[in-house]
Amino acid sequence: MLCGESNMKSVLLAPTVAAVLLLLMSSTAANAADSPSPFRTVEWTELMPADDLDALLNPPEYIVGIEDGSLEDQISGQLQNAIGAASDDRYQQALVSTRVVPELNGEAVRIPGFVVPLEFDDDQTITQFFLVPYFGACLHMPPPPPNQIVLVDFPPGFKLDALYTPFWISGVLKTAVTENVVATSAYTMEMQAFEIYEE
Repeated sequence: MLCGESNMKSVLLAPTVAAVLLLLMSSTAANAADSPSPFRTVEWTELMPADDLDALLNPPEYIVGIEDGSLEDQISGQLQNAIGAASDDRYQQALVSTRVVPELNGEAVRIPGFVVPLEFDDDQTITQFFLVPYFGACLHMPPPPPNQIVLVDFPPGFKLDALYTPFWISGVLKTAVTENVVATSAYTMEMQAFEIYEE
């Protein structure tokens, strides 16, 4: 989940950077589909309630106002700030939000993202994975908020050549919270189609 060499500032800023990245990927995604499809192309930001997105895009001063190398930049100070603010801070709440957009439940969607394998066989055929909006999520960085993670099932399985390859994943989206040792997701999907993401 977290790299041992990460400092707390990068841990706390990762969701903010991720929010900007998912906005960029989403704007590309909205323009990518040229042919009619039974799947509606959705942006990652559409999976979040508006107030969660607003909180992540506008982090509090104690996150953005820390100078690199300062005393406040030390891990112990960051931990104390984060723990002290976690209970009533809207930003901290958005980082762990399982709140969903109910209108998306049962909708056939197409969404771009990166695969984090969860279940695979001896031949490395993946049958279940998390779809996440940015590379390294859940592996080298803290996981995104649960409402930015989709648990995807694909019983026939597929092989993945590289984790850094983004995909378009299509299927019917469901709102269901699933807890896993890797992360928690607020959405699930039975994958019906996939293709490599190309701009």
